[in-house]
Amino acid sequence: MSSDVPAIRDGETTLSFDPAERVDATVRFIGRIHTPWKRGDCPKNVTSARVRAADEGGRFTVKLEEGFAPGLTGLEPGRGIFLIYWMHQARRDLITQAPKHVDGTRGTFALRSPNRPNPMAMSAVTILSVDVETGEIEVDAIDCFDGTPLVDIKPWTAGVDTPVPLAEAD
Repeated sequence: MSSDVPAIRDGETTLSFDPAERVDATVRFIGRIHTPWKRGDCPKNVTSARVRAADEGGRFTVKLEEGFAPGLTGLEPGRGIFLIYWMHQARRDLITQAPKHVDGTRGTFALRSPNRPNPMAMSAVTILSVDVETGEIEVDAIDCFDGTPLVDIKPWTAGVDTPVPLAEAD
């Protein structure tokens, strides 16, 4: 790990291998997310990002790479979407973590931490504006560093994306 990677906390463990060296598939970034956030100044989740955006202002945009803009056809302001992005500055070797906000150690897959073997994140955001010609979407807020690579965009649909308690699923 490079010197700018934070040290692990008591109770945390790392993998015995580098997940980036075990390649099963490839991912093509389709654009970049632009925010006012940088390391040391980024909210921990999209709810916190919305609060800070309301207090401090800021612009949150997605800019697609050339060729991908037609994929925005059909999206419109007010619509909810999922942005799926690659937390490119996160650690990939932590398999257990000791977050500051909880007691004890938890497995990486029991947390929403960006530190994971495949540092993918997903946030549900609201479209403020969309320009299919330029490939740009402005959203209400998001919790990632400026320049974060975008993996995908999916529409949020209430009937599909709202979990149903097990008792109701039977």
